[in-house]
Amino acid sequence: TALNHRSVKDNPAENNERMEFLGDAIISSVVAEYLFKKYPFKDEGFLTEIRSRMVSRESLNALGRKLGLDEIIEFESQKRTILSRSSMYGDALEAFIGAVYLDKGFKFTQQFIIKKILTQYFDLETVVQNNPNFKSILIEWAQKEGKKTQFSLEEEGLHHNKEFTAFVMLENEKIAEGKGYSKKKAEQNAAMKACDALEIK
Repeated sequence: TALNHRSVKDNPAENNERMEFLGDAIISSVVAEYLFKKYPFKDEGFLTEIRSRMVSRESLNALGRKLGLDEIIEFESQKRTILSRSSMYGDALEAFIGAVYLDKGFKFTQQFIIKKILTQYFDLETVVQNNPNFKSILIEWAQKEGKKTQFSLEEEGLHHNKEFTAFVMLENEKIAEGKGYSKKKAEQNAAMKACDALEIK
């Protein structure tokens, strides 16, 4: 079931979309705990950013291919070109993890993700050093799409211990917020969440 794309099995009980939903939550929680333990002195913003890069559509899609899921997933061959450019392989990876969890339970799945995926396919130092400017990415996207985007800031605390909250407004509607101990960090965190919500790569 985890390897049946909707294009060949339209019934929700027979395609991989429900398992994809489950696997997505499991991968996210395992990666969160893994990073939490690996970086005991890093703040929430750092951990959120690194997890976001690791479980992004682009990252999971590439990983699905590396694991060979592109060779075994069942989907409508006439749509091969269109679907292969989508997030199909990353979705299949999430569904596969969901299936492993249903068959083997959480502890086994957690160890499987850490030993067979995280430690073998991710160079964390490279992930950490690859530091995209999410604010620039978001602004560039908005300009291309002809949409109006704005950032606003709130601050609280004493001047030596201030925390900032940044809000991203798209067409005058709030779509994300992020916190940080500098204006720049708060805006980057908010922009990262906005990029994630809008599925901007």
